[in-house]
Amino acid sequence: MRQRLTIPRLIGSLLLFATAGVGCGEAAADTDATDGKAPGSAAAEPEVRPLGRIVPVPASVTPEGEPYTLTAATRIGVDASSGESQALGRYLAGLLRPATGFPLPVVDDRAAGHGIRLRLDPDETGLGDEGYRLRSAPDGLTLTAREPAGLFRGVQTLRQQLPSAVERKSVQPGPWKIAGGTVTDTPRYAYRGAMLDVARHFFTVDEVKRYIDQLALYKVNTLHLHLSDDQGWRIAVDSWPRLTTHGGSTEVGGGTGGFYTKAQYREIVEYAASRYQEVIPEIDMPGHTNAALASYAELTCDGVAPPLYTGTKVGFSSLCVPKPVTYDFVDDVVREIAALTPGRYLHIGGDEAHSTSHADYVTFMDKVQPVVAKYGKTVVGWHQLTGATPAEGALVQYWGLDRTPAEEKERVAAAARNGTGLILSPADRTYLDMKYTKDTPLGLAWAGYVEVRRSYDWNPATYLPGAPEDAVRGVEAPLWTETLASTGDLDVMAFPRLPGIAELGWSPAAAHDWDTYKERLAEQAPRFDALGITWYRSPEVPWPAE
Repeated sequence: MRQRLTIPRLIGSLLLFATAGVGCGEAAADTDATDGKAPGSAAAEPEVRPLGRIVPVPASVTPEGEPYTLTAATRIGVDASSGESQALGRYLAGLLRPATGFPLPVVDDRAAGHGIRLRLDPDETGLGDEGYRLRSAPDGLTLTAREPAGLFRGVQTLRQQLPSAVERKSVQPGPWKIAGGTVTDTPRYAYRGAMLDVARHFFTVDEVKRYIDQLALYKVNTLHLHLSDDQGWRIAVDSWPRLTTHGGSTEVGGGTGGFYTKAQYREIVEYAASRYQEVIPEIDMPGHTNAALASYAELTCDGVAPPLYTGTKVGFSSLCVPKPVTYDFVDDVVREIAALTPGRYLHIGGDEAHSTSHADYVTFMDKVQPVVAKYGKTVVGWHQLTGATPAEGALVQYWGLDRTPAEEKERVAAAARNGTGLILSPADRTYLDMKYTKDTPLGLAWAGYVEVRRSYDWNPATYLPGAPEDAVRGVEAPLWTETLASTGDLDVMAFPRLPGIAELGWSPAAAHDWDTYKERLAEQAPRFDALGITWYRSPEVPWPAE
């Protein structure tokens, strides 16, 4: 039987309104509504949200006393000597000003009075790199962390404790109260990721930024960008310019595609960093490479460039493993992308290389992994990398299914026992492009149907038989885009499943409980609406009445 924390029981007992499932559908947002509500949202929210009744659920919650009230006199106090602290103060003020209408000046901590204080304390070692403490009382609210990332995660808790109307871009009536007490919170896993495939359908810089902001609300700290595939190459490489001018000129269905200049890619990386997210670029190799092969015939074994590809089948392409030019190509691409990417990792793909012999696959990975290390990055690969020898320190990303053959699971588990770290992305649990049901108009179903409960109700620590719990670095929710061409398409497939996967990565294992989670998730609906997120009204969740 799954152990339960006091926290879910406590917040479960603090329900302030009844909810009921109303079937499935989609709720579109009216982001400029002035009444604090939108189609599909509840008629009313509690004036004070019970402390800790958010997603992801915090590690420790102690309700106490009266709430803190945000007013026109509130000031945001920061350490004036810390640039990051000041930036976080401005970020918080930018979140709160539009809906409250309050000026919320960012001032030195000593001048904050009964306001909101953001405090960095290097002695708070127990909070780690991303933990925080929130203390709310009538005379002020204080967020404390050891590192700026922790303050940023705490800001997400603060905003979720406020009424959902705080997310709107026009002035709302309030009041703006945060329940009294203390939240002390640290993440379960250091790696909490989401992947966005911009290769099958291209998404602009602003569209990627929008997704980054959605991820930030749920304390996701890693953005994995799938930058190349058969259908398109999306990142400029100066030494191989036709990768983008030709290979990036189309997408699934024959659209115009697109690509990021180096400046645009840096803009994405810097924006993610401002939300304390690390970008992991992926160049999928040796398969999933038709866009590259179409751009440069010398990368093929027969010297003939294939046509550009706009379909969705997989496994038909491969770089030519025996050719020396292949490794010149890999070296150039890795060197240029590594130079643009301040993060620790570079993802080399490695999945579905059906047109590459096993011997060639092993040869290729043995040659390519040292190139990644040469340019100062750590290898990440899909779990097929365990068919070769993962480099020391490498991470493998498991995307198998519950029904994946035991021998394949054991091969991955054996690598984990030998020191390879695991990122868990089981396709029939975390792939956000899988259909919810047979009636879902978007998405695919090769991994099965993935409803909201299925995406949430599994334990990363025990998911892969034979893999040590300490080998699991975290979880990631991939969003593939064969059928997704707009931000609305991304929204409806990611929400409401993404918040649950984020909770698996952040919240304590003992807090994992579907019955209490679905109630907290239901209360996110007005926030989705206020943020302009199109979402799927799963019948498994007791959403507020329409």
